[in-house]
Amino acid sequence: MGAMDSASASAPELPDPDGKDWTWVLDRPCPDCGFDAATIRPADYATAIRQVTLPWQALLRRPAASVRPEPKVWAPLEYGCHVRDVCRLFEERTRLMLTEDGPDFADWDQDATAVAQRYFAQDPEVVRTELAEAAQTLAETYAAIPDDAWERTGRRSNGSLFTIRTLGGYLLHDLSHHVWDVRF
Repeated sequence: MGAMDSASASAPELPDPDGKDWTWVLDRPCPDCGFDAATIRPADYATAIRQVTLPWQALLRRPAASVRPEPKVWAPLEYGCHVRDVCRLFEERTRLMLTEDGPDFADWDQDATAVAQRYFAQDPEVVRTELAEAAQTLAETYAAIPDDAWERTGRRSNGSLFTIRTLGGYLLHDLSHHVWDVRF
């Protein structure tokens, strides 16, 4: 099944908002997806970004990529849109940390973004291409980080302080976890 006609498609039921603070994934492995940030060296982040986003090329070509497994669980298409936008957001935040001293990150409501951008109605082929481009740009940004910049900081609106190194570990968990989310 392809993407729904955006003119006639009505928004599906919203998943319950994820209010968890996932920063704990920097300290211990994720019991769901198994990602362990401590096992990846910052020098390997660019390669890891490319590897963990590669499955989306096949996932978004599934015949049922736009079908939700349950009414309140995103379809692979919706997760793919989210992963694309996460790559774009984290590339922007990483660049801010490289060019500004201790920037504060603007709020980003992933659920509001999913509704406003009608993730459920996007074209899987377009998303597949955009996700690959966003992941490549993000990987190139991480590949170019100077050795002395990994501890530069930035702060999320909830007060969580990240270094470029910890932001990269947090990012890699998010990307890994969403591949796990669509394992069905």
